[in-house]
Amino acid sequence: MIAVLIIGAVFAAVLAGSIFVFAPHPQEVPVAESPSPSNTPSPSTSPTPRPDAPLKLTFDRRQFSIDDPASLWVVVDKLRPLNPANYAAPDLIQTPVPFVNSPVLRKEAADQIVAMFAAYTAETGNKMQAQSAYRSYDVQVNVYNGWVAQLGQAGADLTSARPGYSEHQTGLAMDISAVPNTCALDQCFADTDQGKWLAANAYKWGFILRYPNGMTDITGYEFEPWHYRYVGISLATEMHTTGIQTLEQFFDLPAAPHYAN
Repeated sequence: MIAVLIIGAVFAAVLAGSIFVFAPHPQEVPVAESPSPSNTPSPSTSPTPRPDAPLKLTFDRRQFSIDDPASLWVVVDKLRPLNPANYAAPDLIQTPVPFVNSPVLRKEAADQIVAMFAAYTAETGNKMQAQSAYRSYDVQVNVYNGWVAQLGQAGADLTSARPGYSEHQTGLAMDISAVPNTCALDQCFADTDQGKWLAANAYKWGFILRYPNGMTDITGYEFEPWHYRYVGISLATEMHTTGIQTLEQFFDLPAAPHYAN
């Protein structure tokens, strides 16, 4: 009889322990906030989805505006054009890194690109280069019209922003390619040494992969493993830590797969 009681007690303790181990954690509450197309198949690795549960963020998302074109956090997508449409940042500078097209960026982003490129070379012995950086409104007119002539408007809208809607116009975005120049502006860049290193490390210098794989329904653009956007180290690190991949998701903005008109 005593043995039966002991066994029953042990079984109850184990059962209670199991219930404790697998009990769900209480839900966390987020910080309040203020209102060349490619024929290369996308890599098979699926992106990490945004967790369904709200995330507890470690800093105030109201720190910078997401509407002011001068803000490091400005969100530009197919539903959020720059205002004014022909905005040009006052602190644009030449960026002293290897390039295909001479790169201009806002000073803070330029300084961090220089540091990031240097860190990559020091770590790997290889090099990467700027493929394209700042483009003015007028330059974007020509770029976009060129894609329309080649692909039609629907095809152009998957790979190139309309004038006034381009991240390149903010002076905070750069298209990066390998040295020697392989897979430039192609999804196979994700499989190069440079592409892999950037995906794992760019956040340390304040850059995010702006158009991730599998997120076209949110960002409006095909997977662009070469397109990196400067948002500052704090926000880039927060997005890396939480696993939130797009600015639209991070700031709880509507998905922007299409233009409003």
